[in-house]
Amino acid sequence: MNNSRMGTREYVTILKGLVDEGREVNMHVLGSSMAPFVVHERDVIYFKRLERKLRKGDIAFFQRKNGQYVVHRIYKIKGNQYYFVGDNQTVIEGPIDEGQIFATVTRVKRKGKMIGPGDFWWEFFARVWIRIIPVRAFLARLYGIFNKGR
Repeated sequence: MNNSRMGTREYVTILKGLVDEGREVNMHVLGSSMAPFVVHERDVIYFKRLERKLRKGDIAFFQRKNGQYVVHRIYKIKGNQYYFVGDNQTVIEGPIDEGQIFATVTRVKRKGKMIGPGDFWWEFFARVWIRIIPVRAFLARLYGIFNKGR
Protein backbone atom coordinates (compact mmCIF):
# COMPACT_ATOMS: atom_id res chain seq x y z
CA MET A 1 0.00 0.00 0.00
CA ASN A 2 1.27 3.50 -0.85
CA ASN A 3 1.23 5.80 2.18
CA SER A 4 2.65 8.86 0.45
CA ARG A 5 1.49 12.24 1.69
CA MET A 6 0.82 15.36 -0.32
CA GLY A 7 3.30 18.14 0.41
CA THR A 8 2.13 21.47 1.77
CA ARG A 9 2.97 23.32 -1.44
CA GLU A 10 0.89 20.93 -3.55
CA TYR A 11 -1.98 21.04 -1.07
CA VAL A 12 -2.04 24.84 -0.93
CA THR A 13 -1.82 24.99 -4.74
CA ILE A 14 -5.07 22.99 -4.86
CA LEU A 15 -6.69 25.26 -2.25
CA LYS A 16 -5.50 28.33 -4.21
CA GLY A 17 -7.31 26.97 -7.27
CA LEU A 18 -10.53 26.73 -5.24
CA VAL A 19 -10.01 30.28 -3.95
CA ASP A 20 -9.52 31.47 -7.53
CA GLU A 21 -12.95 29.93 -8.31
CA GLY A 22 -14.49 32.10 -5.58
CA ARG A 23 -14.76 29.53 -2.82
CA GLU A 24 -13.89 29.97 0.83
CA VAL A 25 -11.58 27.16 1.95
CA ASN A 26 -9.94 26.15 5.21
CA MET A 27 -6.85 24.40 6.41
CA HIS A 28 -5.14 23.54 9.67
CA VAL A 29 -2.39 25.92 10.64
CA LEU A 30 1.05 24.53 9.85
CA GLY A 31 4.02 26.25 11.44
CA SER A 32 4.51 28.58 14.37
CA SER A 33 4.95 31.97 12.69
CA MET A 34 1.42 33.14 13.58
CA ALA A 35 1.43 31.98 17.21
CA PRO A 36 0.10 32.87 19.68
CA PHE A 37 -2.93 33.98 17.61
CA VAL A 38 -3.18 30.66 15.78
CA VAL A 39 -1.22 27.57 16.75
CA HIS A 40 0.34 24.78 14.67
CA GLU A 41 -2.03 21.84 14.09
CA ARG A 42 -4.49 23.11 16.74
CA ASP A 43 -6.24 25.89 14.85
CA VAL A 44 -7.90 26.24 11.45
CA ILE A 45 -7.82 29.27 9.12
CA TYR A 46 -10.58 30.11 6.62
CA PHE A 47 -9.66 32.16 3.60
CA LYS A 48 -11.02 33.41 0.30
CA ARG A 49 -9.99 35.64 -2.57
CA LEU A 50 -9.64 39.33 -1.99
CA GLU A 51 -12.92 41.22 -2.03
CA ARG A 52 -11.73 44.55 -0.69
CA LYS A 53 -8.61 46.65 -0.39
CA LEU A 54 -6.29 45.14 2.21
CA ARG A 55 -5.38 47.12 5.34
CA LYS A 56 -2.68 47.07 7.99
CA GLY A 57 -3.44 44.25 10.46
CA ASP A 58 -5.21 42.02 7.90
CA ILE A 59 -4.01 38.44 7.57
CA ALA A 60 -3.27 37.51 3.97
CA PHE A 61 -2.05 34.49 2.04
CA PHE A 62 0.75 35.16 -0.44
CA GLN A 63 3.28 33.27 -2.48
CA ARG A 64 6.94 34.13 -2.17
CA LYS A 65 8.98 34.40 -5.35
CA ASN A 66 10.57 31.04 -4.48
CA GLY A 67 7.10 29.43 -4.62
CA GLN A 68 6.57 29.06 -0.86
CA TYR A 69 3.11 29.94 0.47
CA VAL A 70 2.88 32.11 3.58
CA VAL A 71 0.10 33.40 5.83
CA HIS A 72 1.17 36.52 7.73
CA ARG A 73 -0.23 39.81 8.95
CA ILE A 74 0.16 43.03 6.97
CA TYR A 75 2.50 45.37 8.79
CA LYS A 76 2.66 48.20 6.27
CA ILE A 77 1.44 49.10 2.77
CA LYS A 78 3.32 51.38 0.36
CA GLY A 79 1.49 51.79 -2.92
CA ASN A 80 1.07 48.30 -4.40
CA GLN A 81 3.70 46.77 -2.16
CA TYR A 82 3.06 45.08 1.15
CA TYR A 83 5.21 44.33 4.16
CA PHE A 84 4.30 41.34 6.32
CA VAL A 85 5.19 39.93 9.71
CA GLY A 86 4.10 36.78 11.48
CA ASP A 87 2.60 37.25 14.93
CA ASN A 88 5.50 35.19 16.34
CA GLN A 89 8.16 37.14 14.45
CA THR A 90 10.06 40.39 14.73
CA VAL A 91 11.49 40.61 11.20
CA ILE A 92 9.40 42.46 8.61
CA GLU A 93 9.24 40.76 5.19
CA GLY A 94 8.82 42.75 2.01
CA PRO A 95 8.16 44.29 -0.24
CA ILE A 96 5.64 41.75 -1.48
CA ASP A 97 3.95 42.75 -4.73
CA GLU A 98 0.17 42.97 -4.72
CA GLY A 99 0.06 40.25 -7.40
CA GLN A 100 1.66 37.73 -5.03
CA ILE A 101 -1.29 38.00 -2.61
CA PHE A 102 -4.15 35.69 -3.49
CA ALA A 103 -6.36 35.40 -0.40
CA THR A 104 -7.32 36.96 2.87
CA VAL A 105 -8.08 35.13 6.10
CA THR A 106 -11.74 35.73 6.92
CA ARG A 107 -12.05 33.86 10.22
CA VAL A 108 -10.25 31.28 12.33
CA LYS A 109 -11.21 28.38 14.53
CA ARG A 110 -9.01 29.12 17.54
CA LYS A 111 -9.00 26.74 20.49
CA GLY A 112 -12.16 25.20 19.05
CA LYS A 113 -14.04 28.52 18.89
CA MET A 114 -14.84 30.37 15.66
CA ILE A 115 -13.68 34.00 15.70
CA GLY A 116 -13.44 36.74 13.11
CA PRO A 117 -13.28 40.50 12.67
CA GLY A 118 -14.83 42.28 15.64
CA ASP A 119 -13.96 39.56 18.16
CA PHE A 120 -11.61 40.58 20.96
CA TRP A 121 -8.61 38.40 20.06
CA TRP A 122 -8.93 39.16 16.33
CA GLU A 123 -8.86 42.91 17.01
CA PHE A 124 -6.14 42.65 19.67
CA PHE A 125 -3.70 41.00 17.25
CA ALA A 126 -4.69 43.25 14.33
CA ARG A 127 -4.49 46.53 16.24
CA VAL A 128 -2.26 46.09 19.31
CA TRP A 129 0.08 43.13 18.69
CA ILE A 130 1.10 44.52 15.29
CA ARG A 131 2.41 47.67 17.02
CA ILE A 132 4.56 46.02 19.71
CA ILE A 133 7.01 44.02 17.62
CA PRO A 134 10.09 44.80 19.80
CA VAL A 135 8.54 43.23 22.93
CA ARG A 136 6.78 40.28 21.30
CA ALA A 137 9.39 37.68 22.20
CA PHE A 138 9.19 38.58 25.89
CA LEU A 139 5.37 38.56 25.90
CA ALA A 140 5.25 35.27 23.99
CA ARG A 141 7.51 33.67 26.63
CA LEU A 142 5.19 34.94 29.38
CA TYR A 143 2.18 33.57 27.49
CA GLY A 144 3.89 30.18 27.24
CA ILE A 145 4.67 30.11 30.94
CA PHE A 146 1.09 30.91 31.97
CA ASN A 147 -0.52 28.56 29.43
CA LYS A 148 1.53 25.41 30.02
CA GLY A 149 -0.64 22.36 30.09
CA ARG A 150 -3.74 24.08 28.74
